Amino acid sequence: MSFGRRDSFGPKPVEAGKEYDVQITEVSRKGDGIARIQGFVIFVKDGKVGQNAKIRVSQIGPRFATAEMVNGEAAPAPAAGNNSSD
Repeated sequence: MSFGRRDSFGPKPVEAGKEYDVQITEVSRKGDGIARIQGFVIFVKDGKVGQNAKIRVSQIGPRFATAEMVNGEAAPAPAAGNNSSD
C-alpha cells in the first residue's frame, strides 16, 4: 500500500524539446522566471515578471519543468549580471 507519494504524477501538459508561449508571473528564489501551463510550474532561465516569451522545455520532473527562452519581449528593468553561454 502506498501513501500517495509517487514519482508518477500523471501526464504532463508539456513535452521536452517543444516550444510554448508563456507569461512569466513570478520569480523564483534562484532568480529564474516562473510560468505555468495548465497549473504545471515551469522555471524559465532569465525570465522576468510580466514578460511574454516563447520557451523551449529542456527538462521535465514530476512536479515542475525547466526551460530556456527562445525569444521574449523586453523585460522591464533588466537585472544586471553576467550572461554565460554554454
